[in-house]
Amino acid sequence: MAQLINLTLLTMLLLSLFSIEALAKPSLERPHPRYNPQTVAYIKASCKSTLYPDLCLRYLYKFANSGIQGPEQLTHVALSVSLSRTLQTRDYLQQVAKQFEALKNSNNPRDYFVLQDCLNQIGDSVDELGHSIRELERLNKIPSTSINDDVLWHISNVETWVSTALTDASTCVDYFPGHRMSKMKAAIRGQVLNVQQITSNALALFHRYATMYRAAAATKKP
Repeated sequence: MAQLINLTLLTMLLLSLFSIEALAKPSLERPHPRYNPQTVAYIKASCKSTLYPDLCLRYLYKFANSGIQGPEQLTHVALSVSLSRTLQTRDYLQQVAKQFEALKNSNNPRDYFVLQDCLNQIGDSVDELGHSIRELERLNKIPSTSINDDVLWHISNVETWVSTALTDASTCVDYFPGHRMSKMKAAIRGQVLNVQQITSNALALFHRYATMYRAAAATKKP
């Protein structure tokens, strides 16, 4: 229960951070003076391992004054950011679904049911990312020097949850192919594509973090 409360509080904090102003792309060439230069450099170097480094910087740079010093903290922030954006997208889709309600019984109800399927996929992603963060918290309590099968099991669980969340978001993106779409559909695609890419980045950063444990496990093999 305590972990769930902490997760909820963190998500609320992230939601407050991602206002329209906060989503403006920061200037990485001249960072804000309050940001720790070493933290900024670490975030920039870490984001290079992702498929969408610019997007990675855009979101994680907001936390350059939070004392991120290693892959454990960076991964936790990245997954929390992914969860926050997915929650926002789910709320957005729920609002759009209400507008699409009139299409349900029309001659062309496909748009309504496609939107509902997409909403269900994003809802599943919310649950899966929540599971991954709680699993990561369990993993973080284990010293990297204490490698055993339980550690590798936690790593596998996080990878499974985040990979599934990514698959669900990707499926939702596929519902909107990106050509000859209305403004509404284009907006929906933009939202879910953002979730897909941010989740992909979070998974890449977790893989980077997990190599530390896997390398230690490999050295212990007879």
